[in-house]
This record gives sequence, C-alpha cells and structure tokens, in this order.
Amino acid sequence: MLLRLALAVSLLLTALTPAVATTPWWEPVARPAQDSQINVTGEPFRGTDGQGRVRGLVDAHNHLMTNEAFGGRLICGAPFAEGGAPEALRDCPEHHPAGLGAIFEALVTSDFDGHDPVGWPTFRDWPSSTTVSHQQNYYAWLERAWRGGQRILVTDLTSNAELCVIYPFKDRPCDEMASVRLQAHRTYQLQDYVDRMFGGPGKGWFRIVTSSEQARSVVASGKLAVVLGIETSELFGCRQLLDLPLCSRADIDRGLDEVYALGVRSAFLCHKFDNALCGVRFDSGVQGGVLNAGQFLRTGTWWQTEQCRGPQQDNPIGFAGPNALIPATVVAPSYDPAKRCNVRGLTALGEYAVQGMMRRHMMIEIDHMSVKAAGRTLDLASAARYPGILSSHSWMDAQWTEKVYALGGFIAGYENDADGYVAQAASTEALRRKYDVGLGFGSDYNGVGSHPAPRTGVTYPFRSYPDGPLVDRQRTGERVWDVNTDGGAHIGLLPDWVEQVRQIGGDQLVTDMLSGAESYLRTWSGAQRWNP
Repeated sequence: MLLRLALAVSLLLTALTPAVATTPWWEPVARPAQDSQINVTGEPFRGTDGQGRVRGLVDAHNHLMTNEAFGGRLICGAPFAEGGAPEALRDCPEHHPAGLGAIFEALVTSDFDGHDPVGWPTFRDWPSSTTVSHQQNYYAWLERAWRGGQRILVTDLTSNAELCVIYPFKDRPCDEMASVRLQAHRTYQLQDYVDRMFGGPGKGWFRIVTSSEQARSVVASGKLAVVLGIETSELFGCRQLLDLPLCSRADIDRGLDEVYALGVRSAFLCHKFDNALCGVRFDSGVQGGVLNAGQFLRTGTWWQTEQCRGPQQDNPIGFAGPNALIPATVVAPSYDPAKRCNVRGLTALGEYAVQGMMRRHMMIEIDHMSVKAAGRTLDLASAARYPGILSSHSWMDAQWTEKVYALGGFIAGYENDADGYVAQAASTEALRRKYDVGLGFGSDYNGVGSHPAPRTGVTYPFRSYPDGPLVDRQRTGERVWDVNTDGGAHIGLLPDWVEQVRQIGGDQLVTDMLSGAESYLRTWSGAQRWNP
C-alpha cells in the first residue's frame, strides 16, 4: 500500500514539474548578451572510423593572439572579451577619423584612402580579405569554423621586435619572448572563457593539447584541438648583430625548456630576419624590400645571395631602396637575379636547437628557412629518422615535399584563393597517394598575410561536406558576410571557403582535407615515439 502511494505521489510530482530542455553539447549554456552569431545548424561530427582514424580539417598556421604582439597596437580588436563583440571588436583609437591613422595598413596594402574605423555593430569596412591590422580571429568566428569541420588549430605565438620599434603606436616593450609568454597566457584564458560559456572547466569546444594522444581524444569527441607553436625572428633572443650571435647553447636549452612548459610543441627557428640560428627564405616585391631594410636596421647586415647548389631556390628579393626606414646615406644592395639562394644556412647554434627540439620531441617548422637551412635540417632529421617536420603554409620550396613525406612529416598549403589552393593540391596529389597522407592548410589570419579574394559560386545555406551541419551566411551585429562577395574576411568563413574548394576541386579533395587531422597527429605521435 505504501509503495503504491509513493509511486502515485512520484507520478503526480512528475506531472506538475515542467520539463527542462537539455542544451546540446555543442551549444553554450550562456553567451554575452550582445555577440556574434554562429549561423551553423546541427551537431558537429565526432568519433573515429572503423580503423580508429579521426577526421577533420587542419589549420596548421594561424595567429589567435597577434593583437598582443608588435607592441600591442598593430592589430586592432581582440579574439575575446567579457563584454562580447561590442567590447572585443573595436578599432584602434589612432585609426580615427576615417581610418587615416592606420599607417601600417596603408603601407602594406598601398591603400591610402582610409577606411570606416567602426567595428561593432556596423563593420562597414573591416574585417575584410585585404585587411592586415584588424581582428580576424574572434572566438565566435573560430567557433563557426569548428562547427563547420575544423578539428585542429595550430596557433603560432608571434611578434617582431623591429616592427614593434618602428611602429609609432605601442603600449608595451618589444621583446619577442615576452610577447610569446603573454600570448600563451591569453590563449589559456580564452580556453577558460569558452569553458565558462559551456558550463565549466573542460566542457568547452576549445581544448589546448600538449600531446598527440590528448589531441586525438579531443578530435574524436568532436571538439577543437589547439596546439601552441612559435613563429618569431628572435627565438630565445637568438639575434645576430654584424654576424655575431647574441645567444648561447645555454640560452637555447633554457628557452626550449621554458616554452615546452608553456605547452608549445612546434616552432620556427627563424622567420623574417637572418638570426643566430638560421638564414631566412626571402620575401619578394615591396614587402621584401621593406623587410630587407628592417633586417639591416636590426642586425647591421643585408640579405646576401649566392648561386643555388641544387634545384631548390629562395624567393627573389624586392628592392630595398630608396626607403624611408634607412638613412639617405645608406645604399641598399642590388642583387643578381641568377643568384637566388641565401648564403646563410643553419648555423652551429641552429643545429644545436634542431637537436634540442628532437630531444624534446617537438615538431620543427621549416617554412621561412632558407634553402640551405631547410636542406640541412632535413638532412639532420633524415640521419636521425626523425618524423617531426612541418611545412605549415607554403613557405618551403615545393621540391622538398617528398623528402618531408618520406620522413613522416606533414605539409599544409596556404589558404590561397580556392582556385590556387586546388591547383597547389593537384601538384602534390601523386605524392599524397604514395605516402597515404591527408592535406591541411595554413590560414595565417592576423599574420599580416593575404586571404582569399571574393569568388562567386557558393549557394547558401549549404551542408558542410559530406554530412556535417548546415552553414548559412555569417552575421555579426548589423553586418552579414558572404564568401561570394567578401572572400576570406575572417576565420569564420573557413567552411564557406572549403565549399568553394569542393566546387572546384571535387569531393575527393575535401575528403583529403578531412584526412588532415589524422595525418597531422601521425606526424606528432611519430615525434613523440622517436627514440634517438
């Protein structure tokens, strides 16, 4: 009798209690009152196939926290803020009025007409596919990329001391490693920020990982595995001045130990200027001339060239003078077009750094290395049978491709216009089939690089290939972005760009891109398992 009474009371209470809707795991339980929309509908794919392989798109080269770099005022807007988009997506004060104070933007893009500096809520002129000084990695836009199929993100902590010195607006010191530390800290803060929105520690979709096993688990669960890398010109303070190194082996060991403890698992030994570790692969055109002048100011030496010793070549150098950066009495060198290789390769300290990264099972980025430096790094890796080699955004001579794949390394093409990316992918297809590897891309958002131009052909809404969520036009405030007319304005338009790639290159190419997560993790796990 008592059991029947208790059951009746329970049924009555159930009938009187309103049903509580369960929030899907991929939706936040809270979000700032005013924020960007995501405009992707449906559950993100998760799990592994019958052979235990994960799938997902790999952005092997991005810069989430560049707003903290270059003195803190070069990139306007932040990737997150407690107040949401109205607080995070604001233009720099010095850009007002009419964007005429955006000196760096004008010089790099040769656009001296200014821009509408207002961000939220109108976003009339930024972000755009041509901007170099406005935030393109807002967290909600990245969330859209994740929901649309991205499963691995490498965020490179970056800065350049000389650009910071030259740029008139700054609110912090120019030391590159200090900036690296700050950017790492901010990335962990972003993880906490997303976790709070999704219900607490560990519940968010943004997961910083420090091993391939962690990354594989995150990707299998349908979330975004975030890997910390470094791309600077003076790693560990290893600058050269008049050909003299300003660091030691002890500095390299301390630096590697420190960044490893921060969670960094990949790094470039050199970036835009020759340093005490290696010579760089030159930039071309106007930008190359400016960077060569910057190298002279920072190091006291110009880029020097020689006849290449093999089929690989560095880029031709843009003319550096006359240049407002250098004194009128300084004569910039001219270069023989037949001599396309940097005389500087991997230095003795550079070889020590490569070996130190191997001992710590870190992945070594060879993009931006000169032909001589990249070749020597590959020779060292081959002799040691070390697979942890990365080329993350098309800055390696393509003729190194098979050697990287043979080692077990990973290659990602730059996120060019869809036509260009498809053509680049076609050029490596035979090698990808031979070595059974997937394909990644490097978006380089907020890396002061170019992004896909507008190209018509995408019909909204579309389903992310092959069975992912439904993707509609992306809206933030009053602005609606459309890849047909806006191109790669920000990271949130990544699924739209992939749809462009699919339309041009076909379903198989996107299948290869979705195999990128597995291939990247194989390279990483190979580096972890390496036994000297």
